[in-house]
Formats: sequence, structure tokens, C-alpha cells
Amino acid sequence: MSIEPQRTAANSNKKVVFFDFGGVFTLSPFSAIGDMARDRGATPEQLMRIVFGDYGEDGDHPWHRLERGEISLEDARLAIQDHGRAEHGLAVDLYELFAAMPRDGGLRHELVDRVAGIREAGLKTAIITNNVKEFSEGWRSLLPVDELFDRVFDSCELGIRKPNAEIYRHALEAMQVQPNEALFLDDFKANVDSASSLGIDCIWVKEPLQQCWQDLDQWVSGP
Repeated sequence: MSIEPQRTAANSNKKVVFFDFGGVFTLSPFSAIGDMARDRGATPEQLMRIVFGDYGEDGDHPWHRLERGEISLEDARLAIQDHGRAEHGLAVDLYELFAAMPRDGGLRHELVDRVAGIREAGLKTAIITNNVKEFSEGWRSLLPVDELFDRVFDSCELGIRKPNAEIYRHALEAMQVQPNEALFLDDFKANVDSASSLGIDCIWVKEPLQQCWQDLDQWVSGP
């Protein structure tokens, strides 16, 4: 898929598209929660809170600390196991959850193609991701990151995670753009709301996905 280069970054107030990674380029990392919850006799909501805490907040839950690079994956795994047992009577192992996810994350190749088209249209592209140090090599191997993106803003490297608005401010400053010159795509509503509060145009990535990609095309090529 190629977007016609009707504009360039030099003559447009649209300069950069920021993408989340998991849940946008791949299936949501939350997608395996439902099956695992049923196997444990729990609800998906209960298992979500055990593993990820309140994901719409930037708090002290082990997963949040892991994504900020404050603790290791193994430390987070053990803390989440202890939390699940103590608070919910459920022992939840992160490694079992990861094993239930598609090996390639369900990579959305149509979006990868679109990124190349966006760059041909003269705009910059970047990733803003909540991620884990131990996963860095794995997720970067799924697509040609250096060819497709000018920058990667990774929570575990910055010590800031979405939905904390500071991560968007940092990305805007680093890319030397104003909020009204940027678009951000994310599959988690709280992250979209946080970016939108700064004046960044946003697309909440959800079904139907084709509508999301059409909205992206329109933002890039429209007036």
C-alpha cells in the first residue's frame, strides 16, 4: 500500500505520525488473557488486574515498574505471582501468558506497508511504546525498525510510561514538532486520551481496523 505524496513535511502542518507497537502493529498483548482466565476459573478483568494492574494509570504495580525499567522481568514475574496469590487466590505466571501469544505477535503487514507510504509522503514516523527491556530484541526483530522509523521512544529506556503525558511531551520535543503537527495511534483508550489532552490528533486502534487505516490515510493525505 502506498500513499500518494501529495504533500511534504516542508509545506504541511502535518509532520509526524507516532505509533504504539503492541496492539497496533501486532495483536494486543492482552489478547491471551481471556483463554488463560477461563483455564483458571477467573474472569478476564480479574486476570488483567493481577498481571497488569490498572493499565490506565501509571502506578507502582510490578508491571508498571517493569515497563519503566525499574525492575527486571523475573522480579516482576515473582511479584505478580505473589500478588495474585495474596489478593485473588490465583497463581499467575507471566511466562505461561507469553507462551499463549502468537510467536510473531500477529504482525499486521498492511500497516507496515502503510508506514513506508507515509514516509514517501514526506512525513516522519516514530514509535512510542510501553515495553520491557528483555523484550527489546524480540519485538524489534518483527519489522525493519531502523528503516521505518526516525525514533523509538521506549518506556523502559526513558523511565516514563503511557499514559503519563510526559512521554508524549518528550517525544514531541525530541522530534521538534508541535502537538497540532502530530498524529498518534494506540489501541489503549487511556493512552489515546492522554495524548489527545495535549492537542495531538489521535486514532484509537480498534475494530473495524480498516476504518482506522482509512482514518490514518486521510490524516496523511488530507488538507
